[in-house]
Amino acid sequence: MTDSIQRAYEILKTGGVVLSPTDTVWSILCDARNDAAVKRVHELKKRETPKPLVAMISQIGWLPEYMNKVPDIAWDLVEFSERPLTVVYSNGKNVSSDVLASDRSIAIRLVKDNDFLVKLIGKFNRAIVSTSANRPNQFIPRTLDDVDPEIVKGVDYVVPMDQSTKNDYQLANILRLEVNGEIKFIRK
Repeated sequence: MTDSIQRAYEILKTGGVVLSPTDTVWSILCDARNDAAVKRVHELKKRETPKPLVAMISQIGWLPEYMNKVPDIAWDLVEFSERPLTVVYSNGKNVSSDVLASDRSIAIRLVKDNDFLVKLIGKFNRAIVSTSANRPNQFIPRTLDDVDPEIVKGVDYVVPMDQSTKNDYQLANILRLEVNGEIKFIRK
């Protein structure tokens, strides 16, 4: 695993794109601050209108780096979630503008249950974009075999793993958390 972490780190550091299993599904990863890398991710997804992307972090203490004000409830909500949880916060910052939604909100997921990603993000020392490795009207890939071959060819590195291995988790829960603590569930 150490070699894979180092290789993925080097690719991300130079603005490359990585295909990897995550704490949810097989995903396309890149540096959340690198405009060119984020653009490549959108191109690989072949969406007519690019959608905002998820920024994954490995330490809860990084939340203030990516938004102007962390709602008080966010700390416990994120830390004690028993499954992957993506939270949409107001006023995102310190990422490519193409990671943010049109209202400048940012979607962040704290990765806790995937050793590879926790170590990779920790080594990279900043947020990494994650988006499912599929295109419009394709099903979400649970194994590498499920990923469109064009996406596999279009990335700079595929994290080696048994191709038939499925991730244990379902899709992440998604909620929007306003600065005042108001919660709106987007996907349960």
